[in-house]
Amino acid sequence: MVFSSLIFLYAFFPLSLLGCALCRGKRGRNAVLLVSSLVFYAWGEPVYVLLLAFMALSSWFCALRVGAAETKARRRAWLAAACAVDIALIGFFKYSGLVCSIFGPVPPFIEKIALPIGISFYTFQLMTYVVDVYRGEVAPRRRYADVLLYASLFHQCIAGPIVRYGSIEADLFGDEPVAHEWGPGVSRFCVGLAKKTLLANACGALADSLLVPEPAGSEALGAALETLSRQSALGLWLGVIAYALQIYLDFSAYSDMAIGMGKMLGLHYPENFNYPYIAGSVKEFWRRWHMTLGSFFRDYVYIPLGGSRRGVPRWIFNTLVVWALTGLWHGASWNFVLWGLWFFVLLIIERAFLGKWLEKLPVLRNIYLLAAILLGWVLFRYSDLSLVGTVLRGMFGGSAASGFAAATLAKNNVFLLIAAIIACTPLLKKLGALLDKRESRFLRIVRFGVIPAVLLLLSTEALVGDSYNPFIYFRF
Repeated sequence: MVFSSLIFLYAFFPLSLLGCALCRGKRGRNAVLLVSSLVFYAWGEPVYVLLLAFMALSSWFCALRVGAAETKARRRAWLAAACAVDIALIGFFKYSGLVCSIFGPVPPFIEKIALPIGISFYTFQLMTYVVDVYRGEVAPRRRYADVLLYASLFHQCIAGPIVRYGSIEADLFGDEPVAHEWGPGVSRFCVGLAKKTLLANACGALADSLLVPEPAGSEALGAALETLSRQSALGLWLGVIAYALQIYLDFSAYSDMAIGMGKMLGLHYPENFNYPYIAGSVKEFWRRWHMTLGSFFRDYVYIPLGGSRRGVPRWIFNTLVVWALTGLWHGASWNFVLWGLWFFVLLIIERAFLGKWLEKLPVLRNIYLLAAILLGWVLFRYSDLSLVGTVLRGMFGGSAASGFAAATLAKNNVFLLIAAIIACTPLLKKLGALLDKRESRFLRIVRFGVIPAVLLLLSTEALVGDSYNPFIYFRF
C-alpha cells in the first residue's frame, strides 16, 4: 500500500484518522497509530513486519541497558550490541548480494532474498534512538510499544523523512494535548499527492519512453543497449531531465504527504527538501536535498570521525566515507557507490578552488550544478554500467540519430515540463506566503479548502485513469 493509491486515500487513511479522532489523549491516539502502522506495513510486507518488530525490540532493550549501565564501558557495549544487530540485519537483507559479488557468483539463495520495504529508513531511526540515549540527549522508553510505534509510524516508515526520536518525543508522549493542524495538514498532503500523481508520474512515463527502464536479464539488457544506442542526443538529454524532475517530485511528494499527515495528528516531522535544483553548488544542493539523511551522516558519521578538525587528509578521508555510505544507502549495487563518489569528487574540487569561482558566477553556477546533478542521475538510474556508458556517450555526441522525434515529444509535453519545473522552485510557496499575509478569511478558505479539494479530485482522476504509479522507494 502506498500513499498514492485509492485504497489508502479512501479507506485506510480515513479510517485511521477517524480512529485517532475518536480517541481522547495521546495514549489512545498512539494505540490506533501503532495498529494502523503495523497493518500498513504488513499490507506490503506480511512477513517482514516481524523483522521490523524484532529490530525495534532489540533497540528498545539495548537502550534500556544503556540507560541503566553504571559504567561507560558497559554503555558502549550495549550501544555496540544495538548497532551490530541493526547493521547485521540490514547488511544481510540489503547488501549480501553485493558482498558476494566481490568474491564470485552470487549464490541462488542470496538472489532470492527480498528487500524489506523501508529498511534503510527505520534502521537509521532506531540507530539514532539508541545513540541519542547513549549520549544522554533522550531518556529510554520503558514500554516496548512506544519504540515500536516510533519506528513504524506509517506516515514516514517506508519513504522518510528520517525522524529522530528527540524531535518527535514531545508530540508522541508529552503531556501537552494533541495539537491538530487540519488546514495546513490537509493542504500539504494534497499538494504532495498532486506532485506525485499529476507531475512525478507523468515525468516518469516521459523518462521511460526516452530512457528504457532498468532491464532484467541478459536478453533484456541487450535490447536496452540497442534501444539507447539508437536514441538521439536530444532525446537522451530530455529523458534525463524528465527523470531528474521525477526523482525530485516523487521524493519530495512523499515527504510532503508525510508532513501533512503528521500535522493532522499533531506530529511535526522535519522538512526534507528545500528546492535543491535552485542551488549554485553541489555543497548547497546537499544542504537542500534529503536533509534528514544529510543530517544523519553529519551527526552520526562525519562529526564522530572528526569532521574537518584533524587536517585536510583526514577531512578527505571522512568525506570519502560519508559519500561512499550515502551511495550504498540508496542501493546495493556499484552504480550507487560511483554515484556517491561522483559527489565526493565534486565536493573536493569545490573546496579546493571551484567554490570560490562559483560565488562570482551567479548564472553559470546554477548551470554547473544542474549539469552535475543530471550526469549523476544517469548513474543513479542504471545499475548496469554499460547502460550508463551508452547514455553518457549518446548525450555528448556519440549518437547520430535524428532529434526530430524527441523535439516533437518535447513540444507535446511542454506544459507538463513547465509545470514540473515551476514545482521545483519556491515560486508557489512564496505566493502562498503572500496570501497568508493578507489575513483574509476568503483566501484561507481557498488555500486550505478549495485548492486541496481540487488537487485531491484531479489526483483521484489520475489514479483511476492511469496504471503507471511507480513506487521508487522499493530499493531503499
